[in-house]
Amino acid sequence: MPPPPVPETVLALLLTLPLLASGAPPARDLYATHCASCHGTDRLGGTGPALLPENLGRVPRTAAQTVIRDGRKATQMPGFAGVLTDPEQASLVELIFSPLPEVPVWGEAQIRASHVIVTDPSRLGPKPDWKADPMNLFVVVESGSHHVTILDGDRFEPLHRFKSRFALHGGPKFSPDGRFVYFASRDGWISKFDLYSLQLVAEVRAGINTRNLAVSGDGRYVAVGNMLPHTMVLLDGVSLELLRVVPIADESGTSSRVSAVYDAPPRQSFILALKDLREVWEISYADDPPFHGRVHDYRDEGPPPTDRFPVRRIAVEDYLDDFFFDPEYENLIGAARDGKNGQVINLLVGRKIADVELPGLPHLASGITWPWHGTEVLATPNLEQPVVTVIDMHDWKTVKRIETLGPGFFMRSHEATPYAWVDVFSGPNRDSIHVIDKTSLEIVRTLRPEPGRTAAHVEFTRDGRYALLSIWEDDGAVLVYDAHTLEVVKRLPMDKPSGKYNVWNKISRSRGTSH
Repeated sequence: MPPPPVPETVLALLLTLPLLASGAPPARDLYATHCASCHGTDRLGGTGPALLPENLGRVPRTAAQTVIRDGRKATQMPGFAGVLTDPEQASLVELIFSPLPEVPVWGEAQIRASHVIVTDPSRLGPKPDWKADPMNLFVVVESGSHHVTILDGDRFEPLHRFKSRFALHGGPKFSPDGRFVYFASRDGWISKFDLYSLQLVAEVRAGINTRNLAVSGDGRYVAVGNMLPHTMVLLDGVSLELLRVVPIADESGTSSRVSAVYDAPPRQSFILALKDLREVWEISYADDPPFHGRVHDYRDEGPPPTDRFPVRRIAVEDYLDDFFFDPEYENLIGAARDGKNGQVINLLVGRKIADVELPGLPHLASGITWPWHGTEVLATPNLEQPVVTVIDMHDWKTVKRIETLGPGFFMRSHEATPYAWVDVFSGPNRDSIHVIDKTSLEIVRTLRPEPGRTAAHVEFTRDGRYALLSIWEDDGAVLVYDAHTLEVVKRLPMDKPSGKYNVWNKISRSRGTSH
């Protein structure tokens, strides 16, 4: 009879014995040296996510050690194979899977105490304090130095630059009229900034480790999706005052991180992707919700809230970490980070209606659509495979798989251009950008803006005449391309410009960009 398998926790402990015998640094010292700068000295997160048992969810210990060894695609997580030995990596795995003596509570009382009004919204003027097209501004996030630049999209000159909260994450979102922009930082701070007066309006800390935010189609509400605690927080869109804390848990009490929260304007609801539950949540913000439910929140005292923001739970076959919506917001296309294919969930009937052939790791949040031969197609890059997948959105069949020079992160286009641009975010060709003809579905040109330096994240001007591209380096730049000739017309030095967001394209929900 073969011996019984060694439990994973015991195996990891055995692996650390040579480390202890050799006099190598203990796990806490290794963590402080190699991990704390990104994940926080207390493991509560920073530029990287929190590293706690509560936040690691579906990640097996063996997979965690693989990430430590090899890094993680399309993130800033490096591999430590040449730096840490296998026993040292195993000791770090044991550390991050061990609970903290006490995980900080971040509920209603803490959120309310953190809220601050910087500028009284009632005292803001009705017009911009500068001369430019307010619909053609770009908000540029410079993640290298944690700054934001407000860029005039006609003259390509900065109007203003200010220091942001540490490690903004997820694209900033705009009010429906484009006047205000909302930011979320990794450590939970939500900031509202007035583009007319170029000043901060309000801030609140909505979580400990936050994924992203969404603004309702009517501008009344801001929804914040948290990785820690496992909550979604609803804020007033004008003042950022707390309205509701919604714990994320299934009916048995199993809680989940929020992978992302999205606004679905035609439905007057927020849609949540959940990391650890096989469910999709829809939370209505309509005055007369089309469905009813009852949710519980963190209260210092008093009864549970009523169904003002009811939750609709949709069961799905696999975890859905990432979403894409059709232009009508009737269907969502979702995929799991470790899944084999995507699922099409129809929000009208509340169930899966089709499978989508999406192997690897599609980055659906960066998907775009365009009309093609009498149909509408969805195109998405892939974080794991060197391919762009093009799917017919009527029958959900794959139209074409366009081979690229490596995995891609961002894909962008505009209604006024015949081209779609996709980066090669990782690997030896990370300095490349492919330009794809949207009719022939062929790569017509491969650009290498600055050889050897990462090129990523294209965003178009309001009229589609120019495409702005990032050199994703600490001493990087925003390059302005003529979208017709594909030639550079201007270079703007920037400090790792991780994203550029055009006001008009975002609030008009252009099919060539993410929302």
